[in-house]
Amino acid sequence: MPKQISKLPEFIAPKCEGAIEILYQDAYLLVINKPTGLLSLSGKNPLNLDSVHYRIKQLFPSALLAHRLDFGTSGIMLLPLSQPVNKHICAQFTDRTITKQYLARLDGKLTQSEGRIDLAIAKDSENFPFQKICAKTGKPAQTLYQVRHYDESTHSSLVCFTPLTGRTHQLRIHSQHIGHPIWGCDLYSNAHSQHKARRLMLHASDIQFIHPVTLHNMRFHCPATF
Repeated sequence: MPKQISKLPEFIAPKCEGAIEILYQDAYLLVINKPTGLLSLSGKNPLNLDSVHYRIKQLFPSALLAHRLDFGTSGIMLLPLSQPVNKHICAQFTDRTITKQYLARLDGKLTQSEGRIDLAIAKDSENFPFQKICAKTGKPAQTLYQVRHYDESTHSSLVCFTPLTGRTHQLRIHSQHIGHPIWGCDLYSNAHSQHKARRLMLHASDIQFIHPVTLHNMRFHCPATF
């Protein structure tokens, strides 16, 4: 008998009232600030049509997605405006020459002010869409972190993450595994930290990359609202 894969109820995204902010544009690419509660790419279900890709295509028909952010994650996304530019950007992601930083509010107080999380991540084949920490079958996953501030009144820490790899749910599952889940996380959390916030407290705050045409070093910062 094949193993039964457990699935969550089909996700129907609630209406997102937040607007996409264009941080930078030229003839070759866009840098945007994605609101929380918006899909990066439209789902197969017609009720999940609204997304970054759908909205941006109305204004920039040639726009492509070089990468994605989770539904609840806000912050910087990079959108090429042609196939050649997309190929160049994707190569930078593959070569890990693009640097990204995220801000997150974690439950509790971390014992170290900075460090490195090195825990391989694999798909949890029995619990879709979850990922799991697995040294045997997982792919390498490394995250640098630095505590920016500890709030004693809420017993939470504002942490800056620099992912060295780009595994699915990497920051969320790494945070959970070290005992400090991200507030508002619906997948890798506990009842206490999940209900501490109405949204996933994870924001893509910074990106650095080489412009595919001008070859200039591009840096962008977008502050978090939490």
